[in-house]
Amino acid sequence: MSGLTHISASGEAHMVDVGDKEITTRVALAEGCVVMKPETLDLIIAGDAKKGDVLGTARIAGIMAAKRTHELIPLCHPLALNQVVVDLVTDKSLPGVRVRATAKISGKTGVEMEALTAVSVACLTIYDMVKAADRFMRIEGIGMVEKSGGKSGDWKREE
Repeated sequence: MSGLTHISASGEAHMVDVGDKEITTRVALAEGCVVMKPETLDLIIAGDAKKGDVLGTARIAGIMAAKRTHELIPLCHPLALNQVVVDLVTDKSLPGVRVRATAKISGKTGVEMEALTAVSVACLTIYDMVKAADRFMRIEGIGMVEKSGGKSGDWKREE
């Protein structure tokens, strides 16, 4: 287990000490999607969902979630994020909504968890807002797309 930074040699979980790490600009991009019936997507596009503006609400929920990641995920550091951008794109070929979140910081630790949390909560918010119209929706494909900065350098998922 020596490769896992949150696990001690004896297997106990602990918060990593980032005090001696260098401050660098770090950016993480995550994505996911909500797959639904075409009629449900039409409700979202038309703005006819009973609970209101689905995409606007999901965007705000994703941003708020990124800012609170340390309260949701054990052992995450509280971070002063420089920026969180949540993009939601309707896609009739899914059919559904594609969600991408970018988190950025000038700090001592990465923002991958913040980007992933933003995507996850944005997807859950979409589901919540139109579940009365479509109980068969699926949240799929949540994962990291790329990250930059920090000791480990840049990384991009291979398609």
